[in-house]
Amino acid sequence: MTKTVTYVAMTDPGQLVPGVPVPELALAAVGADLSLVPGLMARIGAPYQWRSARRSPQEWQAWFTERPDRTCWLLTLADEPAGMVCYDLHPGADVEIRSFGLLPEFTGKGLGGHALTLAIRQGWNLVPGVRRVWLHTSSADSPNALPNYHRRGFRTFKAEEDTSDSDTP
Repeated sequence: MTKTVTYVAMTDPGQLVPGVPVPELALAAVGADLSLVPGLMARIGAPYQWRSARRSPQEWQAWFTERPDRTCWLLTLADEPAGMVCYDLHPGADVEIRSFGLLPEFTGKGLGGHALTLAIRQGWNLVPGVRRVWLHTSSADSPNALPNYHRRGFRTFKAEEDTSDSDTP
């Protein structure tokens, strides 16, 4: 299947256009105990056939160890898990939002703009001197993903056709 992969970035925190605030939506570091990440990521990615929806325990272990600086953060709504954000740090103070998503039962409820706002703000604060926060999405992801990224202030810097079986997270 051919899909379009779109890469978007912000090069200054002032480019962020915040979404409508959702008072009980919060972002908290997962910490060292990553045991809840595979299950949540599988549920988030299942509707879009993300690789995270079908990884084995060994593949999850490899995913966590391939980037020692990878951090995962839990989105909660009224203290209930609602989504996940994972970040990778790259040379030159680049922060990649490696995965971002809401659990299926929280999509379509007006949470995405604020959830992404929280994720972007955290990306800018992960390490001192961040010069870029970026991510990629695909035409196989939620149809709301790319428009939400653009509304929050991300700008497309590359788009390419992908015929491989690879997918987001």
